[in-house]
Amino acid sequence: MFVAIALLFLFIGLAAGVVGSIAGLGGGIFFVPALLFFANLYMPGSMQPHTAAATSLIVIAVTALSSSISYLKQKKVDLQSALLFFIGSAPGAIVGVYLNTLLETNQFTLLFGLFQLCMFVVLMVKDKIKPRQLHWDVKRHFIDSEGNEYEYGYSRWMAILVAFFVGITSSLFGVGGGVLMVPAMMILFRFPPHIAAATSMLVILFSAVVGSITNISHGYINWMNAAMLGPGAWAGGQLGAFVANKMKGKTIVLLLRVLILGVAVQMIGETIFR
Repeated sequence: MFVAIALLFLFIGLAAGVVGSIAGLGGGIFFVPALLFFANLYMPGSMQPHTAAATSLIVIAVTALSSSISYLKQKKVDLQSALLFFIGSAPGAIVGVYLNTLLETNQFTLLFGLFQLCMFVVLMVKDKIKPRQLHWDVKRHFIDSEGNEYEYGYSRWMAILVAFFVGITSSLFGVGGGVLMVPAMMILFRFPPHIAAATSMLVILFSAVVGSITNISHGYINWMNAAMLGPGAWAGGQLGAFVANKMKGKTIVLLLRVLILGVAVQMIGETIFR
């Protein structure tokens, strides 16, 4: 049983790393459900919500580091914006760790599913929301490989506030925060999809490290499960960044929508029928 679980976790780490890197999510939407289900399958009662979130978060740091290295080489990371977002996400990540310990398993699963469902709705209406330039303090420009020019930007206080809530989400649900960061960057700040995904991964890396340090200090991480997921997550992060470089922005958004809806339905259904 253990060998089978180890191989399964290696595959999950790889798949989550690839998809998470492409969409800028970090892979936590796969890691958390996998840990809660499979880890408890071979060792009943060993994986509580706060342990699953903590273990997922440190594996996300591995994925984010791997993909960020590749994205930086591709020059798709907006480093200035990532550092600003980190100012807000770091304290949020610490707050999220403490909030996570207050939730029971059913509450955690239901909230996670509802949160994902909300993000799906936001992405579905994103294109119908008229972009507005709300007194941007910072204006950025990007020209993609096809010669398309994009203008995006943000006000610093709003960027930090959004990042704070992303940091809370990152540690609370163990998802890395990209599931909120990428839509926020695209909807509120008009980031191009490729830049949003790449920049999000670097912010995720920073937040995951801060959250993981807090989790380590409290002994929340299951190191055996993290070790089984880690190698696949590293390889997946590299592969995902390579694949994303070949994809169109609309394809990345479509993938993001499908993934979020699938996980939302699965988590809510698990709560209802448990």
